[in-house]
Amino acid sequence: MAATIIDGRLMAADIRAEIAQEVSELRTQSGVQPGLAAVLVGDDPASAVYVRNKRRACDDAGMISETFTLDADAPQEEIVSLVRRLNADERFHGILVQLPLPGHVDERDVIAEISPDKDVDGMHPVNGGRLLEGRPRFVPATPAAVQTMLMRSGADPAGKHVVILGRSNIVGKPLAALLMQRGPGGNATVTLCHTATPDVAEHTRRADVVVAAAGRPRMVTADMIREGAVVIDVGINRVPDASAKSGSRLVGDVDFDAVSAKARAITPVPGGVGPMTITMLLRNTLQAARYAAGAD
Repeated sequence: MAATIIDGRLMAADIRAEIAQEVSELRTQSGVQPGLAAVLVGDDPASAVYVRNKRRACDDAGMISETFTLDADAPQEEIVSLVRRLNADERFHGILVQLPLPGHVDERDVIAEISPDKDVDGMHPVNGGRLLEGRPRFVPATPAAVQTMLMRSGADPAGKHVVILGRSNIVGKPLAALLMQRGPGGNATVTLCHTATPDVAEHTRRADVVVAAAGRPRMVTADMIREGAVVIDVGINRVPDASAKSGSRLVGDVDFDAVSAKARAITPVPGGVGPMTITMLLRNTLQAARYAAGAD
């Protein structure tokens, strides 16, 4: 079997076209132009590239976007002060604090300062609680991307056994909560595996859908996947590659070549979940603008 490739770039392009149309309609009907403020602390190259890509996506969708950059040694009080100013700035309907933050900063305290109404990354405790209750306002971007990719690729999780590898607050935990909810895109039976799970493969071999978000390059091998499973690879890992001009390349948490020979469908890295994550952030920013305009 040769797996169908779930192309995140193509899917994202389609959804971004839909978002751009909705942004145009919102501006025409209410005069409101959605705006996203990104806070970048330090000069981490990967974070800088990610924020730049988000800004380009906002521009393409007709949204306002601005990046606020602070030095890596900026005290936590300065970061919090900036977040509070952005909370009060009516130009911005969404605020994104790019993670990870430097080690001297308590990420939880900073995230808690974002207005829940502008928390388009869905990380504020209020929005986390709403998700668990089944009344989400903003679903975290990567879990939303995974759910959307499953639905749009014909792999509705309803009635399926989904195994998630990784229990992070960014992906694993909210994704588990999202997929088990009653309603469209949910109704799955979810198993969440982590570093203390004795035999991960015992669970993945029984899964209809495997979502790898553990941050370990190529940890999911062909013997861990049953024939015909759907595999979503959230991992982004840089590994040495002497054949590459840069001396390295990006790989996921899944051994793509081997697993794609058994899976029914699979996402690539790069070009899979990544583009869709940015797209879901745009969707949340549009939704925040709709709330502010009284359109929803």
